[in-house]
Amino acid sequence: MWENWLGYGIAVAIALVVVVVVAGVVSIAVRVTAKRRAWAGVLMRHARHAFRAILLVAGLWAATQSAYPVPDHLPTLVHVFSILAIGASAWLLASLVMVATDIALGRYRIDVPDNRVARRIRTQMLIVRRLAIVLIVVIALGAALMTFDAVRAIGASVLASAGIASVVAGLAAQSVLANVFAGLQLVFSDALRVDDVIVAEGEWGKVGEITLSYVVLDLWDDRRLVLPCTYFTTTPFQNWTRQGSELLGAVEFDLDWRVSPAAMRVHLAEVLAQTDLYDGRASVLQVTEATGGYVRVRILVTAKDAPTLFDLRCLVREAMVLWVQQTMPAALPVQRVLLTDPEPTSTHDTDAAPASDGLFTGSIEAEQRASTFTGTIETVRSVDAAEPTPER
Repeated sequence: MWENWLGYGIAVAIALVVVVVVAGVVSIAVRVTAKRRAWAGVLMRHARHAFRAILLVAGLWAATQSAYPVPDHLPTLVHVFSILAIGASAWLLASLVMVATDIALGRYRIDVPDNRVARRIRTQMLIVRRLAIVLIVVIALGAALMTFDAVRAIGASVLASAGIASVVAGLAAQSVLANVFAGLQLVFSDALRVDDVIVAEGEWGKVGEITLSYVVLDLWDDRRLVLPCTYFTTTPFQNWTRQGSELLGAVEFDLDWRVSPAAMRVHLAEVLAQTDLYDGRASVLQVTEATGGYVRVRILVTAKDAPTLFDLRCLVREAMVLWVQQTMPAALPVQRVLLTDPEPTSTHDTDAAPASDGLFTGSIEAEQRASTFTGTIETVRSVDAAEPTPER
């Protein structure tokens, strides 16, 4: 009996040695390859532990099958090793999915100015990675459960009732499924990407994460706004980086009529020439309103992205305010109050008859014009309403 256990121990030791040797050879080969190929380093980082785990399970399983001394326990041990092999295989497959997506993402950098395509690919890859890992886990759980005889026995009845169960599950989880499909729609329709700058719910921020159920916005004041995926498929939102990050912004002033737009235009050019925030695409100064006692001056400037445009607008606004205060104080907005003595009433104007000509009265043409809006309404007098006949 002890000899049988000794033989099993030797078989296990041999299996462990083989596992260590194979793992070491593969690790050395991958390390050598990693010096010339970047994908080998990614493979070693993600799949190293999963590969060693499946080698260990395979070695112990082979040693147990060949030299385990108690045959009655062998079916149970084989069942255990089958479940461990399924789990290790699922781990390895999930690691390979991580490797493939990381290699694909490494080819598309998002830390460059023109990164619209890279952000789209990154968003889609992250969603595909999550879907693949979830699918692998579900299949692995199903395969592990199917190794039990009791589960296989009820498999037929489960499949027979799958239609009813799917309807019930769909009704119970319709909001969850709606968010899942909305997330897939967002990603593969290219309507929303990671790092997109958007305005949603009146908040301005950047898309930090897109999952199958919700979207996380990193707001400008370091807050996080979490919105369900269905929000972006049912509610309008602003995407400031849909085609590019360049933006056009406005700065407006209400000034006095004595302002000189030409002088302001010259100073605006000087301000923009001294800052790196301006991208040089467009700069316009126009008078858009001249009513209500003020002159409205609008300045349009461009920048490479939304944060830069915000700072540029603040810079232009401050520079123009200081310039008006220092060089053209007469252009500052004021309210005028006119104080005059009352003039004597003219008797000639008082005695003069008011003009009788109007738009709809006072002339034949006016009367005809009025007749187009009002017409004669005939009155039909009934017999009962007739005037009584005077008595004789």
